[in-house]
Amino acid sequence: ELQTLFGCPSAWGLWTAPRWPVECEVIKETMEHIEWVPPEPEPFCQPVVPDLLPAALSEEQGTVVYHLSPAPPGSCFAGARVGGALGPLSSPAAPLEGPQDTTLLFESRFESGNLQEAIKVGPYEYLLRLRPDLYTTKHTQWFYFRVQNTRRGPLYRFTIANMAKPKSLYGEGLRPLLYSQRDAQTRGIGWRRVGDDICYRRGGTGEGPDGFCLSWSSRFPHDGDTCFFAHSYPYTYSHLQRYLRALAADPARCRYCAVRVLCRSLAGNPIHLLTITQPAAGAAKRAVVLSARVHPGETGGSWAMQGFLDFLLGSHPDARLLRQLFVFKVVPMLNPDGVVVGNSRCSLAGSDPNRAYRTALRSSFPGVWHLRAMVERVLAEREVLLYCDFHGHSRKNNVFVYGCGGGSGTRLCPRIFPWMLSKNVPDKFSFPSCKFKVQKSKAGTGRVVMWRLGVTNSYTVEVAFSGSTVGGRSSHFTVEDLKSLGYHLCDTLLDFCDPDPAKFQQCLSEVDRLLQQRLGREPGPGGSWSDVPSSELES
Repeated sequence: ELQTLFGCPSAWGLWTAPRWPVECEVIKETMEHIEWVPPEPEPFCQPVVPDLLPAALSEEQGTVVYHLSPAPPGSCFAGARVGGALGPLSSPAAPLEGPQDTTLLFESRFESGNLQEAIKVGPYEYLLRLRPDLYTTKHTQWFYFRVQNTRRGPLYRFTIANMAKPKSLYGEGLRPLLYSQRDAQTRGIGWRRVGDDICYRRGGTGEGPDGFCLSWSSRFPHDGDTCFFAHSYPYTYSHLQRYLRALAADPARCRYCAVRVLCRSLAGNPIHLLTITQPAAGAAKRAVVLSARVHPGETGGSWAMQGFLDFLLGSHPDARLLRQLFVFKVVPMLNPDGVVVGNSRCSLAGSDPNRAYRTALRSSFPGVWHLRAMVERVLAEREVLLYCDFHGHSRKNNVFVYGCGGGSGTRLCPRIFPWMLSKNVPDKFSFPSCKFKVQKSKAGTGRVVMWRLGVTNSYTVEVAFSGSTVGGRSSHFTVEDLKSLGYHLCDTLLDFCDPDPAKFQQCLSEVDRLLQQRLGREPGPGGSWSDVPSSELES
């Protein structure tokens, strides 16, 4: 059994520098940020009504101060190498005219960076455009870029003019993140929420009839600082590799955790698979499968995954018990290519891999193809009790799950695990936001395909880009909040599998009563909900 658990796939070539498409320019500097938890909760802001804002200056009145050439229309992935494009780098930023020039210097040609253009439309006002996902014209949401030549006094105004989605949490109080290199070095302060007069409105140049704009005002903490703005806490492929390398070098944790290469991405980046269990003879253990970052811009999933691994690989008695009870198969970053290039949603195939789990195109979607194949192999030898795929959500606050409705005899069972999770995380998890519907448009997602393979408890775990409005909170998530979700998932797994059935039965009764309140009716003969239409029950 140990050979089966730890012996495949390959351990060859675990660690490589990120490989980029050959047309991508990449600067030599690497961007690393300290972790920091603000001492006080960071509240949501009061969004501004668009009509109350002064009209933004048009780009015709401005000067292009940063510009990256977009990929030619219809282009597709042709090859990759470490370091991206060969030859000398271009100069996308306009040079400063002297010390008195207050123009910001923009840069995004680094891992996970995304900014295509900056136009200076006022002394301290900038119109920005994001780069669509590579080899597409869509999916502008994730941003992460550097600014230099800052001034401490002025109030700056930034407008991203090509946001894709008609609705966003920026319209409900979400604030962007700012990182000051000087504050990190001198005060130990990391990413923080900033921005006033935040407005999300129709009228940009992105997808849809008009596209959508995100605007915010902000001051910089220092003159001459190097700062970064981001949509959510960055978590790069290099960050993951540093984490896994430290894990693989730890003799104690190596006894129960094997890091292997599941497969390689289109660009040749290793997609890692962790097998975690306490080696033991006897009855076959049940399996638990987790994955994250199929959508590269949803970085909160990586922080939750790291929290899960931190706990499961630690010395807490509950962690040891979990390793004794289960075999964990973990793919922490399914779409490393998208993460490297700063995509929001797609891989280098130019489409969403979370709609491709049914595909036979192994060469186009290697990560999801090999994950599904691995789950099929595991199912042939043991039960898979739980599948969780971590995502980020741009329109709803809190943490919640999307599950799949069970058969007539088990229609409430898929609700038990999320209900237990809501009791363990009352200040973050919203059970009323959960849905258990299997829509046609979601037939190719990991959650639905794993469920159809036979994993009853198959979930997409959605983590809001903003924060929590439950349990007395109204504030943004911190990195520590995100990591704590991983611990609580472990805690809930032990509750769910408690040999004493009392907890499970209690939660089943509570979900049953909740459903009666929601539907305004009682179950049919024998306490069954089999006579309730699926469309009514699943929603």
